[in-house]
Amino acid sequence: MACESRIERSLSNGIELPLGKCSRYAIFSDCHRGCGNMSDNFLRNQHLYFAALEQYFREGFYYLELGDGEELWENRSMKRIMEMHNEVYRKLDYFKKRKRFCKIYGNHDMELRKELPESICLRNREGGRDIYLIHGHQADFFNSVCWRISRFLVRYLWKPLEQFGVNDPTSAARNYRKVHKYERCMAQTADGRDVYLIAGHSHRPHLVEGELYVNVGSCVHPWGITVIEIENMKMSLVKWYVGTRADQSLYVEREVLSGEIPIR
Repeated sequence: MACESRIERSLSNGIELPLGKCSRYAIFSDCHRGCGNMSDNFLRNQHLYFAALEQYFREGFYYLELGDGEELWENRSMKRIMEMHNEVYRKLDYFKKRKRFCKIYGNHDMELRKELPESICLRNREGGRDIYLIHGHQADFFNSVCWRISRFLVRYLWKPLEQFGVNDPTSAARNYRKVHKYERCMAQTADGRDVYLIAGHSHRPHLVEGELYVNVGSCVHPWGITVIEIENMKMSLVKWYVGTRADQSLYVEREVLSGEIPIR
C-alpha cells in the first residue's frame, strides 16, 4: 500500500532516543497553537497544557511533541504564534535547557520540516519492541502528498466556513471514514514491522493492550487534552481536564483512560 511505503520512508528519517526502565516520556500531539484569534483552538485548553507541563517537568519527564504543534495552515506567521503563546515557549525552554525535549513536524507545520526530524525511535534497551513515533499524516494522501492543496483549502475555504459550523471533509480528525482508513493503515504497518507505532493526526486517542498502534489524541479536544505517558516500561493514556469540587471551585484533574500497559 502507498500509505505504508510513505510511513516506512518517514521512519528512516528520524532520530533515536533510549528506552529503558528509568525512561520517562510525556508524548503530546496536535496542539495547533495559533495567533489568539477565534480559530485558535489551543487557547481554550492552554491552562490544562500549562498544568500538565508543570507536573511533567517537576517529575523529570522528557517532552515529546508529534507534530502540528503550530497551526501554520490557518496562520502564515510563526513569529505571531510565538508572540501570542510566549508563555508556552518559555515553559518548553525549561525542557530544552535540560535536554528533555524533542519535536517532530506534521502536516499543519510542514513549513518546519527543514528544522525538525520526521520521526523518533525509542530504542528498547530491555529486549522488547522498539517504539516509533510519527505525526501520522504520512498515512493520509491528501494531507501528505497534496499538502499544499490542503493548506490552500483550509486557509481560504474551510477556515471561514468553520465559523459557520461547516467541518473540513478532508480532515482525518473530522471525517470518520478517513479516520478508519487511517487507523487501518497505521495498524497494518505496526503489525508488519512488529513495533509500537505512536502517532497523532486523527485527534482520536487510542491505547489498547495487545495492539501495536497507539494514538496520542490532541490538545484541542472540547473536554480537555490527552497525553501518552511512558514510565517504568509501561504506557498509559491520560486525560487532563477541568474538574469541579463540592464548593463549586474548579481544579485541573489528571485521569488515566487506559494503562498501565507493559511494553513487551
